[in-house]
Amino acid sequence: MTTTATHSDSSVTVDTSVETYSGTKSVVFFKTDGTYGGLSNMCGGFPLSVNGIEIRNSESLYQSCRFPDHPEVQRLIIDQTSPLLSKNVSKPHRKDKTRSDWGEVQVEVMWWCLRVKLLQNWNEFGGLLWMSGQRPIVEESRKDTFWGTKSTGEGTLVGSNVLGKLLMELRHRYLTDKGSLRIVDPPGIPSFRLMGEDIGTLTTA
Repeated sequence: MTTTATHSDSSVTVDTSVETYSGTKSVVFFKTDGTYGGLSNMCGGFPLSVNGIEIRNSESLYQSCRFPDHPEVQRLIIDQTSPLLSKNVSKPHRKDKTRSDWGEVQVEVMWWCLRVKLLQNWNEFGGLLWMSGQRPIVEESRKDTFWGTKSTGEGTLVGSNVLGKLLMELRHRYLTDKGSLRIVDPPGIPSFRLMGEDIGTLTTA
């Protein structure tokens, strides 16, 4: 199964099928304080700004995008002091307030969030992508095998690793066509808003 995220300036196609990765031959990130912990959305220290609104991390931005019609929920998420808190405070609102097409657009939104993270943290985040070389990038998780993988306990990790695949595509573009990443258009989806305002194109200063 594949999912395509399309933008006016770029698109990415992600194979969401389950795959097996070697733990020793991959760049694996699990804890945010590890060498490659900054690849995780749960890592702080990569501040963002969208529509003039300061956002502490990419997880807060991603979770906010679930609720374009509920700026009060977005504000609650953005005001949290850590990625984990942002994720947790969103949970009580997901059943009734999440955008109805979230299952169809979540990969596209994640791709956009990663591009914003790179655009606004070019040296630090780009440096991590560069350091990973050509090895597979794999998120290890205790339970999420869509965005990440689970360890088999035998030196391999199994899962769809969608976040890792998006990061590998971002790395490829960073290494081969940096200019294309200096402008980030909003996803081509309806009702893409933050705090009641449409999100526009982002560029470097």
